[in-house]
Amino acid sequence: MVREDSTIDAGELYSVANALGMSDQQVRLCIKRLVTEGQFVQDGRGRKAVLRASDGMRGGIEPELEYIRYMFAQDRGAAPWDGVWHVVAFAVPETARAARDAMRDSIVQLGGAAIQGGLYVSANDWSARLAATARELGVAQHISTMTSTDLRLGGIESAPELAARLWPLERLEAGHQRLYEVAEYRLRALRDRTLSPTELLTIEIELAAEFTRAMDPDPLLPPELLPQPWIGQRARAAVADCWAELAKRETPGSTRLFRVYSAAVREAIGERPTTRGSRGH
Repeated sequence: MVREDSTIDAGELYSVANALGMSDQQVRLCIKRLVTEGQFVQDGRGRKAVLRASDGMRGGIEPELEYIRYMFAQDRGAAPWDGVWHVVAFAVPETARAARDAMRDSIVQLGGAAIQGGLYVSANDWSARLAATARELGVAQHISTMTSTDLRLGGIESAPELAARLWPLERLEAGHQRLYEVAEYRLRALRDRTLSPTELLTIEIELAAEFTRAMDPDPLLPPELLPQPWIGQRARAAVADCWAELAKRETPGSTRLFRVYSAAVREAIGERPTTRGSRGH
């Protein structure tokens, strides 16, 4: 809910939180914790307060536009898979355990799946990001990378079968199904009802939260590796429809997150698949 000027209006915060099922006491405790952690500075009290985001908090607010653009490019067939697997191996010594764990977490966040201890694979080119992360953590000398078009695991060599073995497709599917249902429900409200500013902001926040919940664990596997039709594509199209409807009603109080998402989604409008159709997946 951080706006363009890096502030949050506490009155709006309480109203949206109430609409999402949170009590005033829960909101007060959350604000207190955020202020104690140094993420916000509070001016005023109660619903009349203004929260100002710290420099560190501002830097972590916006999602990665590159990630979102690539996601929609895949959905509209503009980023076909080249058949190349990208592999990374790392053997960071025990003396640098924290850096080792951070490197492993970064690999997983970039969509990597473990083949065996210290060996991970991705279907997308992650070389630049891996190199940057390794340098930042000071473990570049312990990282090895390679590419292959001939990956086999336990006798499995079909790319879709490998993807089904390496990544939790059923769990990813369930997350996208939830996102699709939330987006479709909110889309009907956006199209059929006159909504108050608080209701619009609540939908905005709910969509962003559900989108993040579904997309954070998603390795963005190429469509060539996924069961078809894939619910993730339909879910993202439904979200794009919602953001397009919200963009028509954008107000000066819109959040920074909304601005970033709507800018990315607008690039995809007109070239993406429809949300309508069979649910078979």
